[in-house]
Amino acid sequence: MNSKRIYRTAAKGVRLHSFHVTVKETDLWVAVGSSAFYEELPEETEQQVWKIRLILETYLERNPDFAKSLEPFLLQPTAPDIVRKMVRAGNLAGVGPMAAVAGMFAEEAGKYLLQKSPEVIVENGGDIFLKVVQPVSVGIYAGSSPLSGKLALQVHPSQTPIGVCASSGTLGPSYSMGKADAAVAVSESCALADAAATAMGNLVQVADDLEAALEFAKSVEGISGALVICSDKIAAWGDIELSRVSDK
Repeated sequence: MNSKRIYRTAAKGVRLHSFHVTVKETDLWVAVGSSAFYEELPEETEQQVWKIRLILETYLERNPDFAKSLEPFLLQPTAPDIVRKMVRAGNLAGVGPMAAVAGMFAEEAGKYLLQKSPEVIVENGGDIFLKVVQPVSVGIYAGSSPLSGKLALQVHPSQTPIGVCASSGTLGPSYSMGKADAAVAVSESCALADAAATAMGNLVQVADDLEAALEFAKSVEGISGALVICSDKIAAWGDIELSRVSDK
């Protein structure tokens, strides 16, 4: 996605109220439907993010190998629920648990906000949790690829809540072993979509690797759709609907 996050401005809709929440490295763009509690939501969301970060940071202090692992992780029986979600997602995708951290934060914040609003979108560095009552388009940004910003993923209410997560080896601060301009995974679990997108991106060094990345996505239980972009080539699979983005 875009490191300056210009796409957040473009994502603002008429029916949704949006706000930002930043807590240390966690930088969320949030959109919610009409709510009597709207004015209270930014502060409440910030407090919720602080709670999640405290749980995770406390676990990291006691288990420093957790943050360094780039491979499936052996979970301790006493691990907090958010850590369990990250580990399960990473293990299913064959990557380290921190590959699921951004998706986990988006999903946890999103589920909290669903108690306040029937419609919620939470974006965290290109990883998105959505629960919507009308169709929405999720733009696909792919660095210097000529396809960047030209395509959008259509998300229908019946598909939500859902996670749509992106990884890139050429754009943004996220770590990737590959050179995909964009690797996008879709799942009911935002943490799993995040981990799978990372794993897919790791597999792509050249455009000829796109099919192998999709075959991998098909093998991950819980992934319902995926697409990968490298230069001017794209490959897609699963329960996803793509549309062109108008230049107007």
